[in-house]
Amino acid sequence: MPPLHDVDTIVFDILGTLVDHTAGLRAALAELAPEAGRADDLVALWGRHISTEHRRIVDRERAYAPGAVLDREAAQVVVDTAGLSDPSAVDTLVRAARRLPAWPDSADALARLGADHELIGLSNADATALLRLNASAGLRWHTALSTQAAGTYKPDPAVYRLAIGCADRPPERMLMVSAHAWDLRGAQASGLRTAYLERPGGDPPTAEDRFDAHLNTLAELTGARV
Repeated sequence: MPPLHDVDTIVFDILGTLVDHTAGLRAALAELAPEAGRADDLVALWGRHISTEHRRIVDRERAYAPGAVLDREAAQVVVDTAGLSDPSAVDTLVRAARRLPAWPDSADALARLGADHELIGLSNADATALLRLNASAGLRWHTALSTQAAGTYKPDPAVYRLAIGCADRPPERMLMVSAHAWDLRGAQASGLRTAYLERPGGDPPTAEDRFDAHLNTLAELTGARV
């Protein structure tokens, strides 16, 4: 568990870290494309499209496009690849992708940590999607920030500067928690302390990564018994 006595602000990634960001999509694809293993492959295809377009935007190869636009693109790619004939399939997948249940320990951990620390959510989700997500998943913050405010996506340094500017304190007194090592590398490069949290479908650290902590559960961060 990382020491929190000298941390004032904890910054959380949300998609994949505090919510299961593929749950709704997996369920919809299991119905639309029920062949064995097909749904998993199509979810992975969706994720690759989103990741590729984020990277292109960060690298200034593409103008900024909000998450809602990228989701619809990804849905069309999945529908075309799967050969789905249902004319409403794209809309169905876009709606399904917005069903993001919180991991069982997320809300409790935020409640515990928020008693003593400023909590900032920092997400690639659009501002509107982020508001809906926080309400539906029961996540409570002092501040929730969307990368939309910076007109780019993680791991662009501008995104982490959003959180630093919002907290208005030195980045070394801020801890970034994420299930994605690529996200933590971006935070680390901006001076934040880092904690990797194991989650299904996350991006694990490599042997070269040196994060401040490796958490198996959020309870380790709160000090609660597991």
